[in-house]
Amino acid sequence: EAGFVASANVYGAAVGALCAVGLVRVVPWRPFAAVALLLLIGIDIGSSLLRDLNLLIATRALHGFVGGALVGVSYGIFSRTKSPDRTFGMLLVVQFGLGGLGTMFLPRLVPVFGTGALFYALAAFSLLALLLLPFLSDYPLEQEAKEKAARPRMQWGPLALSLGAVFLFQLANMALAAYVIELGRRHGLSTEFASAAVGASSWVSIIGAVLVVVLGVGMGRWRPLMIGMTLAVVGTIAFHWSADPIVYVIANCITGSAWSFIIAYLLGMVAEFDRGGRSAAAAGFISKMGLATGPFIAGVVLENQTYALLINASAVALVLSAAAMAWPALLSDRKRASE
Repeated sequence: EAGFVASANVYGAAVGALCAVGLVRVVPWRPFAAVALLLLIGIDIGSSLLRDLNLLIATRALHGFVGGALVGVSYGIFSRTKSPDRTFGMLLVVQFGLGGLGTMFLPRLVPVFGTGALFYALAAFSLLALLLLPFLSDYPLEQEAKEKAARPRMQWGPLALSLGAVFLFQLANMALAAYVIELGRRHGLSTEFASAAVGASSWVSIIGAVLVVVLGVGMGRWRPLMIGMTLAVVGTIAFHWSADPIVYVIANCITGSAWSFIIAYLLGMVAEFDRGGRSAAAAGFISKMGLATGPFIAGVVLENQTYALLINASAVALVLSAAAMAWPALLSDRKRASE
């Protein structure tokens, strides 16, 4: 039942993110965000009171839709900042940090307060975001539109490759991440150890996002992306030796850090194709589709419990992603060097 509820939320978020592609240049983003956050708070509080499964599934699908649209529009606004890469990096720092706190404390609250504690926690985060909203800059579209008029036409080929790289990268990582604890168990590790290793790696993964915030695009994008992708592939292949607890922990830390490092640069690169925000909003949708597709494909691969095949398939998808992002990253660096 929990799986149906979670899936409804994910699919709703994907539809919302797709709608954001058309909304980001049309709606005034601050009022839109305020209304969306109020809706999310109301839906979360309402969800805590529901007992009917079908009604809860529909409600969480609506929550996903509103949240997906809000995230998509937010991605579009990120593209209007001076350094989208750093902005996405900071987003991931907050995301991994709060995610780690949630992993630590929420499972302990549920036995005491029931599943309603999860929804109240989500409502609290939305309330915090609503309170911070007035302190954000305006990031108007008008200036961005003027800048766009002075630029050459959209480079659709590099944009398509970049979006393909986002999809493959998220698919590859999530395919393995969804089953990484079970993978450890299959290699003889205890559930407690595997869970602790994954939890610890989520905190270590913040390092990748912090590096993006510190480095920005001072080194360009091609070099950091290729270094990060090399580490991601090596870390993924290392899961073949998960029977060794040290290798398992290191593999989780490397892949997690590379994940937060690379996706920030990827989203920043996509954002530069259209500072109005549509390409970044599209990347949000593509990212969600990759995250949703990865576990589905992994489930098919694992019908025969072939974890070695899953590891190899994830590594191949990462290599294809690296190939797709290489040319757009080079073009981005050359354009930046000529400015």
